[in-house]
Amino acid sequence: MNTPTDSSDSAAPVPPANRLTKTAEALMAACLGVMAVAVFVNVVLRYGFGSGVVASEELSRLLFVWMVFIGAAAAYPAGEHMAFTTLAGMLARRPVAFGVLTAVIRLLVIAACVMLAWGAWQQVVVGADSHSVVLGYSSALLPLPAFLCAVAIGVMALVELIQRKPLDLGHGAELE
Repeated sequence: MNTPTDSSDSAAPVPPANRLTKTAEALMAACLGVMAVAVFVNVVLRYGFGSGVVASEELSRLLFVWMVFIGAAAAYPAGEHMAFTTLAGMLARRPVAFGVLTAVIRLLVIAACVMLAWGAWQQVVVGADSHSVVLGYSSALLPLPAFLCAVAIGVMALVELIQRKPLDLGHGAELE
């Protein structure tokens, strides 16, 4: 008999979606932690000793960009992006209309992702030959997370479209 405290439950395989979510959360936490330490050390050195670490500003900007786009990709499958659900809520009682609206929404998300990915990729190509002033990393690293985020969200939306996954209207946020 398995009880909630039974150790056999911990050996159960973790679904890939949960692993990706945990990985995204760990990456965001690492970015935020490094940013906080870099900025804190820089502030202490500036105000306490009259010097500073020039690279901390550049590093913080790079990590912030990556953290935002990792978070955006991680928020999509959880349904945590901003949504205007009034029309979808009204059509939820009509399965055919709701299904069509769901497909249209997914197609619009995919179209937006294609445009974002295209523009971000162009910036990656432009930045490939230039480098940051202080740290010397390739300037392509700044638009790269936008490209990866657009591809990830686009693929997730395409999979939801193919699987005919219904819209989740049960958001925890207040609806207006």
